[in-house]
Order: sequence, then structure tokens, then C-alpha cells
Amino acid sequence: MSSLVTATGVLALLADEEVELKVFALQTLNEDIDTVWFEVAPAVTDIEALYEDESFPDRNLAALVLAKVYFHLQAYEESMFFALAAGDLFKLEHAGEFEETIISKCVDHYIASSSAAPKNDAHTVVDDEDSAASPPSLASAFAHGSVDGSAAALISPTTPFSQSTLPSKSLLSRASTDNTILEPSFEPPRKQHRSSSIALTTDELQTRRAVEQVIKRLFESCIKEGKYQQVVGIAVEAKRLEWVKHVIWRADDEYKKNKGKAAQDDAMSPAEELLDYCLGICMDVVQERSFRNDMLLLVLAILTSPKFASGKTKDPDYFSIAKCIVYLDQDAQACTVIRHLVDTGSVEATAIAYQFAFDLYDNATQKFLGRVMSRLPKGEAATENKENEGDENAPLMSDVGQSNDTDETDEKHAEVYKNIRSILDGTKTIKLNLEFLYRNNHTDLGILNKVRDSLEGRNSIFHTAVTFCNAFMNQGTTNDKFFRDNLEWLGKAVNWSKFTATAALGVIHRGNLSQSKKLLEPYLPRAAGGIGGSPYSQGGALYAYGLIHANHGADALDYLKTRFTEAEEEVIQHGGALGLGLAGMASGNEEIFENLKAVLYADSALNGEAVGLAMGLIMLGTSNNKALEEMVAYAHETSHEKSVRGLALGMALIMYGRQEGADFVIESLLKDPDPSLRYGGIMTVAMAYCGTGSNKAVRKLLHVAVSDVNDDVRRIAVMSLGFILFRKPGSVPRMVELLSESYNPHVRYGSAMALGISCAGTGLDEAIDLLEPMMKDPTDFVRQGALIALVMIMIQQNEVMNPKVASIRKTLKKVVGDRHEDAMTKFGAAVALGIIDAGGRNCTIGLQTQTGSLNMSGVVGMAVFTQYWYWFPFTHFLSLAFSPTSIIALDHDLDILDVKFHCATKPSLFDYPPEQEVKAEEGPAMIATAILSTTAQAKRRAQKKEKADKAQNQKSTGADSTSGRGDKMDVDDQPKAGGESTDKEELTPAQSEKETSAPPDIKKKLEKEKPGYEIENMSRVLPGQLKYISLGKGRYWPVKLVRPGPLPTGGPLLLHDTQPEKEKSLIEEKLKKVATERAPVATPSNALGRHPRSVVEDTILNRLANNAAGSPTRSSGLSGAAAAAGVLTAIDEDGEDEEEATVPDDFEYYTEDEEDEPE
Repeated sequence: MSSLVTATGVLALLADEEVELKVFALQTLNEDIDTVWFEVAPAVTDIEALYEDESFPDRNLAALVLAKVYFHLQAYEESMFFALAAGDLFKLEHAGEFEETIISKCVDHYIASSSAAPKNDAHTVVDDEDSAASPPSLASAFAHGSVDGSAAALISPTTPFSQSTLPSKSLLSRASTDNTILEPSFEPPRKQHRSSSIALTTDELQTRRAVEQVIKRLFESCIKEGKYQQVVGIAVEAKRLEWVKHVIWRADDEYKKNKGKAAQDDAMSPAEELLDYCLGICMDVVQERSFRNDMLLLVLAILTSPKFASGKTKDPDYFSIAKCIVYLDQDAQACTVIRHLVDTGSVEATAIAYQFAFDLYDNATQKFLGRVMSRLPKGEAATENKENEGDENAPLMSDVGQSNDTDETDEKHAEVYKNIRSILDGTKTIKLNLEFLYRNNHTDLGILNKVRDSLEGRNSIFHTAVTFCNAFMNQGTTNDKFFRDNLEWLGKAVNWSKFTATAALGVIHRGNLSQSKKLLEPYLPRAAGGIGGSPYSQGGALYAYGLIHANHGADALDYLKTRFTEAEEEVIQHGGALGLGLAGMASGNEEIFENLKAVLYADSALNGEAVGLAMGLIMLGTSNNKALEEMVAYAHETSHEKSVRGLALGMALIMYGRQEGADFVIESLLKDPDPSLRYGGIMTVAMAYCGTGSNKAVRKLLHVAVSDVNDDVRRIAVMSLGFILFRKPGSVPRMVELLSESYNPHVRYGSAMALGISCAGTGLDEAIDLLEPMMKDPTDFVRQGALIALVMIMIQQNEVMNPKVASIRKTLKKVVGDRHEDAMTKFGAAVALGIIDAGGRNCTIGLQTQTGSLNMSGVVGMAVFTQYWYWFPFTHFLSLAFSPTSIIALDHDLDILDVKFHCATKPSLFDYPPEQEVKAEEGPAMIATAILSTTAQAKRRAQKKEKADKAQNQKSTGADSTSGRGDKMDVDDQPKAGGESTDKEELTPAQSEKETSAPPDIKKKLEKEKPGYEIENMSRVLPGQLKYISLGKGRYWPVKLVRPGPLPTGGPLLLHDTQPEKEKSLIEEKLKKVATERAPVATPSNALGRHPRSVVEDTILNRLANNAAGSPTRSSGLSGAAAAAGVLTAIDEDGEDEEEATVPDDFEYYTEDEEDEPE
């Protein structure tokens, strides 16, 4: 049938009395509506009349024509309603623009109506801890000391957080409203339909049913075509978990029916892919915590369902189960999985159990892991303790009914449970990481020495900067050689510089749990009656002890608690509080919290900041209402700003990860007139919503960043964007681009740090382009922040990955050595040089684990590190965010295997940066000894006379040579000539050798540059390199790998041994030997039987007797550790202010030559 040229004649048929003609007219118009719609548009009232006429037989056809006309008129709401009224005549399967638009509108309507509907018990579980209503006691605590609402609004012009207009109901914010910041109750006017006589518009319920019918038809067609993810995506946005469950089971049933047709049994089933997809959108897209918990519960229920596992040859996805278990805090479920795997008894199940335990350790808190271990069978512990302390186990065997079974089980699986416990308590992972960092340490001491030589050690800020640089460079490597080799420089540390230098040992030896006491023995405070060293070194030692045991404080808490409660010096209490907070992180220990509170109530400004922070660290993420109530009440009472700031930061840490559950605390803090508490409110936003990408949190932070009257609050508001968005680093440069050019230097600094935090380790070009101009900012602290942020982004980058690395490193060294640069900028450059080479160039900044969960200790460490603005010792917290980038292959016995991995790139792409070529700085050249002209003339006369006497008997050679000297000033040139000749003889061959060896090096490099090479086990593997790493088919196979491909994660990686009966090749541990040799770290080699305390006493007395002028520790036969201990534990006799240098602006640098002379 030919298409219509004009619709005039057909439209005339609509007025005919014959029904058949009207139907024919509608059919004709429906077929050619795309070409004649503009002629039909004036006649829509006639067609609507036909639709409203209940006696008309083809009302559906009239509705379809109307839908198409309104579609062309871009009245999409009316078009959707008439398309729904068309019923089955609206064909979803037709791939046209009209159909796609109507389906899209239906989906949006479905999502909006489903999200707005009352929450159903079937797919929503209310989190008691996150309920919107706040406890009355907490509300009264926040109300105490605050002013009336109008005054609060004047002081902090920010809208209440929980009352601010949120994004639309859709999770992806499809229909976000405008102007929400102007009026919280503002609602955009709804578009009215053209005709008020449309039946569907008067019955919303009928409309919703029609939309659901369309969505159901859409879902069914997608399921038939295998487009499962589209169905899951729409269902998740609409919060219809029953559809998510239905689709997963349908996909699983279809796969099982067609399993015989599958080409390979290894392939991942559609249901497993859907579960992975659900986990991904749970962590990255869903922003509402309660709905995320519901969804994870559904995923966990399916993963652990016997029906889902039936008919499958391979094991369930235990590692996805581990993700769900940790997030949902279900320790009982974790124990069930571990018991099941251990009871299976096979080698493969044992390897999976170990990998499962490693994943739990990486993602869970101390409290969770402690509960898991308490639920595990005790037979293994009893077997161990029977040898040493058998009496303690008698109560455990009281249950006679199950003693036989447990004894038999424990006897059989004791070793496996012992290994699982060592993984869960962190000792195994820490030991492996220490071994990796020790073996692969690429610290460039040349850079460290240059920083030390460039910065005046007698000034505390510069001494502290070098300390941080050394600590970060050697983080976790146990290499404290720099301190031992620079005792004279170390002796310049006084007061808080000494505190920081001692604490740096905790960063360097972080994780060395077994030897921590021996390493810090000379510095730790003693019981009453012993000779006390400097309180600064003792406080720093307790801080260092906490850093070593950070987030693994089971064995350290009792000791730290004892020393903290015994201490009377405020400095020692300060270090003890920080150590307790670090070691007891997220433990929720009420006793320690009470001890800290007792010291806080002493109202000491010096201790208040550390104690407030430690209280937050102990209760990290618990949202403990009692703790919050006490902390906010004291914050309103005290007059010390440092105490208020510490408490504000502690409250933010208590609400870590709580999301909506923290809204009341945030709202209350942001309304407070005290800027320190508003600062804490912003930190609470950052901690509660970290890594979520929450639109609500971002909107609040941006509003405060441009509206608050306090610079500190504005700075932290911009900086906190980095914590919210670090999982979406690409979005941050666009967001802070304008803020980085703000007139306010605090906002510029905050934008620099936001880029550093969110883009850490990515090498993102957009972020670097924003930060490079800020290195030349007129304000010194902005330059400082830009330098630190740049190296956080460029950490572990080489010139092949990012060509700007070399120029940035060069800039850092130039800033450190520039005598005209401001002290704050030089401090930032020195710290930056330590960060970019962190952990011997084997660590990156990781705010999330390799499995995608939040790295709690990393986020907390980064958050406290940003407080170095107020207190330099907090800088050490950044070491918590350093995570080793390793690959450590283990077998079912947890032995380190000697295997090789294949990397499908060129070696230079992920290679270590080249070491700094240290040009032997030729010190002041030997100046030739000058001889005065009068002396020379006298010598010449004597020589002439002597030669004249001998001239008759000798040849004239001597006279000729003498006459050639003329009247030049004589110089003592023989040694110089000899020196020059030897220098030339030495240099020329070296240069020629360099020149001749260059071409072979280039050839060798070209040979290496062939893509594809082998990587040894225990090697550095960057996060971006993992996708190129694979393990060839052979004896071993990663338990996490479902099918051939790149490795899913790095770190400890368990391998299946397909030939367990064969002998295996292992890698020998290097650190074990070194550790045994270095165990008596503070004891002299010739006094093995002496108590360590006597060594320290002798060291102190020797230093005092020699007035600290030379290095008597060397001559007295003490080891480097004992010598360093003597320097750091010595009491500062000179009073607090005598050895401090003047204000940085007044530095005098001419003393360099004087310092070089003793060397």
C-alpha cells in the first residue's frame, strides 16, 4: 500500500457515522503518522473523543494514534499515557524512536513511583543503628552550650544537613530538581496534560498498574534475549529486589538447562556474572546504606543457597561471600564458611580457606576478626597451650558432651586452624609484607642525604622534615641505618623534634610485632625507680609502639595501657594516648576509653588533642552514643582549642562509615557557633560518607566551602571532597577546578589536597595540570600542599608511565636546596620526597583494598595526616595509608613458592625509577699554597747563585729551566700536579669507559624492551600492572581465578597445587636471618649478660660527660642502635628555648662551612 501524501481525506472519515470507516481512518493514520502527524495534530480532539467513547470498538487504536501524535509534539507525558492505554497494540519489540522514548518514560515513572512508595518489609530492612531519630541524651548534649537558631544561622550559614533537599528518589538521580538550595520545600510544578478528560490522569493507581504491565513485558523480553543486567539495573534503581532475585534464579535455571550445550565447564555462569554485577553496583552506585544492606543480604543468601550450588562442579564464590560477610558484619557466617572448608579436608579446600581468611583480614576490623577467632574451635589453642600453660585450658574442656568430637576434630585439623588464626590476627600478612619490603627495598639514600645537607638541622621544623622524609622512605623496611649513621645530626633534636624522631622508628619498623619491644627498649618509659631519659623520647617511643602495632594491638594494648596510666609527664601521656588509639583502633574497648577520658578531664591543653583523637580511634565506626554524648559535652565546657579540635576529630572517627546514621551528628555540629566543632562536622561528613560518592555529601561540602565564615572550615570542606570521591578520581579535577583559583589561599590549599587524596597513585594528568601552577602560588602553604598532593598522585610512577615525574622530582630537590624558599614550602618538599619513594618505592597510597572495600586504617591515617597543619607529629599517621604493592604466591602449607609470573608488557613500563646519580660534590678544591714575591725573589737569588757556581761543571739545562719561570708568583704546585695527574688518570678512563659502554647499554635496553617478561615471586606488582600478569598453565593455579586470565588481586595469593606429591621449590626468607642477628638491638656486643637498662644508663652518662661534642658511642664500643638511643634518650639540659633556632625568615645559612669542618 502506497503511503499517504496528505491526511485531509482520511481525517474527514473520522466524522463519518459508519464505525468501520472510522476504524479504517485510524488504521491508515497509524501506518503513516510519521509523515502526516502535523496534519493530524489539529484533529486530536476528535480522536480523543473516539477514545473516550466506550462504545467505540477500537479505543486502543485511537490511543496509539494519539500517543504517536503527542510524541511528535514532544508532549512525552501525554504520549506515554496514551501508549499505556493502547495496551497490546503498543509493541515493545519494535525498535523505533517512538517505542524507545515511551519505554524510557515508563522506566522513569516506574522508578519514581516505586522509590516513593512506602518501604516494604519484603525488600527493606531498617538499620536500628542508622535510624533517623536521634537519642534524647545525644540531642540534649548537642543542644547544651549552643545558641539559638537565628544566631547559629548567622555564624554558620549552612542549612541543616538532614533537612537539606536531597536528590530525587532515583539512585542515579535521573530527574534531579533545580533550585533546591533556595527553598528546601520547593517542588517544580508538574506539567498538566492537554486534556482534562483523559481517564488515566484521574486514576493514578490505574496508571501505575499500566506502567508495571509495560515494565513486566519489558523484563520478560529482556530475559528471553539474555539481557539480564538491564533488568537488574532497572530493578535496583526502583528498589524492587524481588525482581533482582527472580532474574538471578531465572538465569541460573536457564544455564542449568542448557549446560550440556556449553562449550567449556570453566565458564562463569550468567547467574554468577549477575551476582558480581550486583556486588559492583552495591559498592559503587547504591548510596543508601539500608538498601545496600538489603541487597547484600539477598546476594549472600543466593551465594550460600544449596539450590544455587547444586549441579555445579566448581566451588561457590567464597570471595564474594567474604565481601558480603564483612560489610554486613556477620561473623557467625564467616565462621561457618571457615569450618565448612576446613572440614572438607582437601588440599584445595584448605587453600581456599586460607585465601578466605586473608580476604577477611584485609577488609574487616579488629573487633570483627576477634569475634571470628573466638567462634573458631579451641582444640588448636588447647594443643598449643598444653605444652606451656596447661592449667588455663581446664575450663575449656568442661563440656563433656562435645569433648570427644572437638578433640578428634582438633587433632586432625589443628595445624590448619593454627594457620587460619595467624592470618586472622594479622601476624602472617604482616610477616609476608615485611619480608617483601625488606627484599625489595630501593630506598635512595642519596636523596635522603641531600635533604639532610640542604636543611639546617638545628631548626626544629627542618629537623622534623628530614625525620618524616626518612620515616616514609623506609616505612616498613626495618632499615634505620640513616639514624645510626647520623648521630651528630640526630643529637640536634630537642623537645618535640626528639618526640617525632623517636616515633619515626615506629614507622620504619611498622609491623615488626615480634621485635617491637626489643627495638624500642632503650626509649620506652621505665617503671618507678629507674633512671628516666628525656620525656620526649619516652612519649615518642609509646607513639612508635602504637605505630608498629597499628590496628593489630591485641598483644600491645595491656602494655600501652599500663604505661599510659602510670605516666605523670604530659608528654609521655600524649605519646601514650596516640599509641593506645593506634593499637586499639576500632576495638571499642570501654576500659581504655575510660582511662583516656580520665586524662582528658584533667583539662590539659597539651594532652587534650591527642586524647580526644585516641578516644575516636578506640570507638572508630561504632557510632557509640554514650561516647559522643560525653565528648560533645566536654567540648562545650573546655576552654582549650586544642582539646576541642581533638574531640571534634574523634567524634568524626566514631561516625566512620555510618552514612545516613551520622546525619544528626553532622547537622548538630554544623550549627555550632564554635568553628572547631563545625570543622569536626565537616570531618564527620568526610568519614561517614567516605568512598560513597554521595551527591548529598558533595552538595553539602561545596556549599560550606563557599559560605562558611571560618577559613579552617572552608579549607577542610574542600579537602573532604577527596574522601567522598576517591573511588571516582576522574570527577574531582572538574569539581575543584574553579576552587583551585579562589582568592582564598585556604580554599586553594584544600583543593590541592582534595586532588592528592582522591587521585592518589593514579598519575591522573588532569589533576597534575591543576597542581603544577599551584607550585608557584604566592602563598607558602599553598605551595606546600601542591607539592605534597603532586607526589601523592605520582607515587610509584616512572618516566614511561608519566613523563612529568622527572621534572617534579627535580623541582622537589630544587625547592629543598633553595636558600631563599620559605620554610613551610621546604618542609612540604622534604615530606614529599619521602612520600614519592614510600616503603623503599614498594608502597602506594591505598584508601581501598585490592578487593574494592574501604581500607579503614588507610582512610583514618589519611584523615589524621591532614591535621599536620596543626600538629606535626600527626604526619606519621600517613604511614597507615601506605599499602605494599606485592605479589606473594603461597601454597596450601603457606610456604612461599618459587614460581614465576608472566607480565605481558615491556619491562620499562612498570620498572622502578632510576636511582639518583649522586655527583660527588667536589668540596672546596685544595687551594694552591701561595708564596710571597719577596720570599720568591730571595729563593731565586739563592738558586741563581748556587746554579752559577755549578754552571761551569754542569750543563745549561738547569739555567734554561730557571729562566723560564720569569717573575711569576711561585706556588707549591708539586702536590697539585701530582693530584691533577692522578685525577686525570682516574677520570679519563672512567669517562672513556662510560662513553664506550653507552652503546652496549642502549643495545641491552633495546633487547629488554621486547614485550613480555617473567616476574619472580615476592616482586613488586603495581595495581595497574595486575591486568597484564598471568600464571601459565602448569602445576600451580590461583584459587581466585575462575578461568584463564589476569590475576584478580595482588598481595598474598594462594595457589592450587595440582601435583602435591612432588617436591616443591621454595623461596628462602631473608628477614628471618637478619631479625635474629639484630634482636639485641640496644645491647652492646661485648655485654650479652647485662640488663638493657644499664647500657642506656652508661650511654647517657657517656654523652653527658663528653658534653655531646663528639661521638663517644663509637669509641665505647656500642652498637648503632644503642648510640642512637643514647642520643635520643638524653635529657635536654639546655632548657626548652635555648637550642631552638630563630624564626624561619631570619635563618642565616653561612654556617654550612662551619658544619662541614668536623666531618
